[in-house]
Amino acid sequence: MGAFIAVDVDATEGQAVASNLRFRRLRLRNWKNFRDVDVAVHDRMFLLGANGSGKSNLLDAFRFLRDLALPSGGLNAAMARRNGLDAIRCLAAPRDAEVGIDVEVEDEDGGSRWRYALSFGQDRQRRPCVQTEHVSRDGRTILDRPDVDDRSNRAFTQQTHLEQVSRRASFHCLQELFASIQPADLLPQVVREPDGAVGGLHHRYGGHFVQDIARTPPDERDVNLKRIEKALRIAIPYFESLGLASDSGGVPHLAARSTHWRDSNALQAEEQFSDGMLRLIGLFWTAMKSTGPLLVEEPELYLHPDVVRMLAQALDSAQLGKSGQLFVSTHSPNLMWDEEIGLDETLLLLTDGEVAQAVAAESVEQVCLLVEGGSSVAEAAMPRTQPNGTWRLALFADAEAIS
Repeated sequence: MGAFIAVDVDATEGQAVASNLRFRRLRLRNWKNFRDVDVAVHDRMFLLGANGSGKSNLLDAFRFLRDLALPSGGLNAAMARRNGLDAIRCLAAPRDAEVGIDVEVEDEDGGSRWRYALSFGQDRQRRPCVQTEHVSRDGRTILDRPDVDDRSNRAFTQQTHLEQVSRRASFHCLQELFASIQPADLLPQVVREPDGAVGGLHHRYGGHFVQDIARTPPDERDVNLKRIEKALRIAIPYFESLGLASDSGGVPHLAARSTHWRDSNALQAEEQFSDGMLRLIGLFWTAMKSTGPLLVEEPELYLHPDVVRMLAQALDSAQLGKSGQLFVSTHSPNLMWDEEIGLDETLLLLTDGEVAQAVAAESVEQVCLLVEGGSSVAEAAMPRTQPNGTWRLALFADAEAIS
């Protein structure tokens, strides 16, 4: 990479403005490895479960709502991004079963209660098809499909009213909330080598991350990078400063300085950052920029256990008092050791054959008793989700013993 020079890039289109609504309930029907889910949603939600238990699948229900609501989205796009209905519908469900997502959201001050419910399938040509779409506010129905138009022309059922500007005027705030959902999916490898990512994975996993920072208005960008810089000084030995620069070709790059380098003025670009450093930058930047619910999968990846212990509180703080929510999936006892995390915020994903169950930790008596006795949430809840007989993995070479 060439020499660094100063860069100043104006912002392009801004993010969707989130309303003052928050998710308060999630119901799923025939969604991936869940036959039925009905869970309360708090300002924070921590998902615990074994590999393959459905943590990512549950969070993907929120991504699906986001894909419905984005200008570039809609039902057809949301289903296509998941490889069609057959890849979405629960394997334990009948082949003609509908898939359903049903959420309740509430004004931040505890005012109006909204409900959005969608069920969908596909027609004989395997095109997406809305089966039902319902919107209500404080129990008063605003939208109830199928309606007269749907019955007179089945082509109307290929789109939700949520994705149509003229149809959603009376519940536009729901579209704003769904569009404000922000996944934090950055992968360090993609940030370092964005040209190596394929298709939509390029953008989803951080291929545009540095460019997005560069397009942020300079005042906002500098303030955010300065906050991240202060956090990195705590988490990363020898770290000194973080900024933005461009190479001789005008391509923007992150630029960091470390105290242990021979040349105290030398700058490192993101391709030289450690995985953990890129992970922290991505998590903090996304949290600060997010205007709505933040989805974080396994934030503990690449990070030191002591950093992970403080991560939930750090992400809360990074959201800077906005009306966002934090939904986290994790395997880390260190993260769940945080005394600020309550049982009411913890969801256990338990597997039962082909399907998974989502169980609130506060509803499990033994878990509650352990916490009341002084155990942490990590000690009380995480053992409930561990696979059976993991000790046999040590016998991997013995086919008979491991079976």
